[in-house]
Amino acid sequence: MRKLLIGAGLGLALAASPALAQDCQPSKYGADDEIGAANLVTPERVMAATKLVKKGMTHPLGIVVDPNMPAFPPRGMMLQIVSPGQQNGRTLGQDFGWDSIYNDDIAQLWFGIGPQIDGLGHLGEGTYYNCNDPKDISALTGLTKLGIHNIPPLVARGVLIDIAKHRGVESLNAGDAITGEELDAAAKAQGVTFKDGDVILIHTGWTDAKLASDPTAWVSGEPGTDNAAAVWLASKNPVAVGADTWGVDVVPPAPGDKVFYGHVTLLKENGIYILETMNTGRLAAEGVNEFMFVLGQARIKGAVQMIINPVAMW
Repeated sequence: MRKLLIGAGLGLALAASPALAQDCQPSKYGADDEIGAANLVTPERVMAATKLVKKGMTHPLGIVVDPNMPAFPPRGMMLQIVSPGQQNGRTLGQDFGWDSIYNDDIAQLWFGIGPQIDGLGHLGEGTYYNCNDPKDISALTGLTKLGIHNIPPLVARGVLIDIAKHRGVESLNAGDAITGEELDAAAKAQGVTFKDGDVILIHTGWTDAKLASDPTAWVSGEPGTDNAAAVWLASKNPVAVGADTWGVDVVPPAPGDKVFYGHVTLLKENGIYILETMNTGRLAAEGVNEFMFVLGQARIKGAVQMIINPVAMW
C-alpha cells in the first residue's frame, strides 16, 4: 500500500505546474493580518449560532484517526503506549504511597492527517496569504507567521450541502467534479442559504463509502470541487470550507483545471480555512443542513495544520 500511496502522491505532484511568483493581493483585513476569515467570528455571529441549538444534539465532525489509515504521502503517524517506571512488575507505590499504575503515549506524526484544518501558511502560489514570502515565514522550527496557534476559536453557523443526495447516489466517485452551479442548485433544493462568516461543508459520501472498504482507492483520488467552484464558495464569504474528503478539491482535477488550486483560492487569496475529512454522514442522513459549529484546535506554535474534531450542534 505504501508504494501505491507514494506513487499517487508523485502523480499528483507531477500533474501540478510549478507555482510561479505573482503579484499578491494584500488582505482586506490589513497588512499585518494573520487570521484571515476568522475575523468574521464576531460576538454577534457567535450569539446567532447558539440559537441554532434547538434539540441539544451533538455530533463529532472528526473521524477516528487510526495510525494505519492512509494519508497524502509521505504523511503518517506512529503511536506507542508506555508505562514509565513500571518495568519488571514495578508499580509507583514507592513514589506515591499507593498501588498506582499509569500509561502514557508517545506519538510521531504529521498534523495533516485525518480530520484536519489547513492553516493560512499551508499552501500558496509564489507567496502565502497576505503577501507573506516563504523565505520570511517558513522556518524549520515552525512558521514565524500564519501559524495555526493564531486561529481563535471558530464558533459559527454551519451549513451542509448534500451533493450525494442532489445526485441521487450514496457516494460520488473519484474524479467527479462539483461545480459552483451544482452547489448553488443543491443548496436551493435543500433550503440552504448563506451568510457571511458561515462554515460551509459538502457531503459527497466518499469517506463513508471508501475509507474502510478500500483505503488505497480512498486516498488515491476523490470527488470534489473544481477550480471555479472554489471561487463560488469564496464569494459566500465563509470562515471555512470543508468536505468529507481528504483534500476537498477533486482528484484527478477537472479537464483544464490545476490540481489543488482551490486551496490557493481559499487559503492564499481569501484567507478562508479548509476543513478536510469531515464526518458529515450523520448530518446528511438526518437532513441537518444548519447547525452550530464549534472548533478549538490544539494551539501548537508555528504549526501549519492540525488534526481536529469540530462539533456540530443542533
